Amino acid sequence: MNRKFAIVTGASSGIGYELALICAKEGYDLAVAADSPDIYTAAATFQNLGAAVIPVEADLATEEGVDRLYGAAAGRPVDALLANAGHGLGRAFLDQDFRDVRHVIDTNVTGTVYLVQLVGRQMRARGEGRILITGSIAGFMPGAFQAVYNGTKAFIDSFSFALRNELKDTGVTVTCLMPGATETDFFERADMMDTKVGTDTKDDPADVARLGYDAMIAGKGDVVAGWMNKLQSAIANVTPAGILAEQHRKMAEPGTAKKNEG
Repeated sequence: MNRKFAIVTGASSGIGYELALICAKEGYDLAVAADSPDIYTAAATFQNLGAAVIPVEADLATEEGVDRLYGAAAGRPVDALLANAGHGLGRAFLDQDFRDVRHVIDTNVTGTVYLVQLVGRQMRARGEGRILITGSIAGFMPGAFQAVYNGTKAFIDSFSFALRNELKDTGVTVTCLMPGATETDFFERADMMDTKVGTDTKDDPADVARLGYDAMIAGKGDVVAGWMNKLQSAIANVTPAGILAEQHRKMAEPGTAKKNEG
């Protein structure tokens, strides 16, 4: 039990997988979770790096799924929580199945804040801990044709900063990682492969994860991945919401994907 212990969600692929990989290399044992059996394959990779790994296949949109993950830690003190699990949902809001809408909200918001509360209470009682929450630059702009997803990330971005302030004198730090479009299965799962943002060149999830991990260890409040995303987020802060929504429409509306030439 001399090794540090981290919980990483959404760890079967993408940014979450890379975060767990970094933690394993940095000497953490892990509890890792995802909503697919792929988490067991990922866990084997982390184990090969010397980490003791507890894989949990669970739907973190539910309290039961979060409880199962937290219970799997069996009371072991959590040194780092990397709350990365999230889902996207493309297309017009009125055309979406509300069950899909609810699942995005419950995964990105409800499940995340419930897990953060469970782990955060333990950390505060001990007087130490690191929390990294994956928000998004999407939280800075009204997301036409991604209205629910962007709304959830606006919540997460705001929540992270508020929680950080509440915990500022406790020894527990909260960092918000705010990536832009990243090369993961996010856009395919969100049914956005016929959109411009879904087919454009994206950031490397390994680079994004490293940036987030380093910011967490340094105790920073937030980090935006990529200079273009930093520029975009800065512009968003001074641009009227209506204009931002129209700009987002040009990226996320179905049929805006780049056509292959030649």
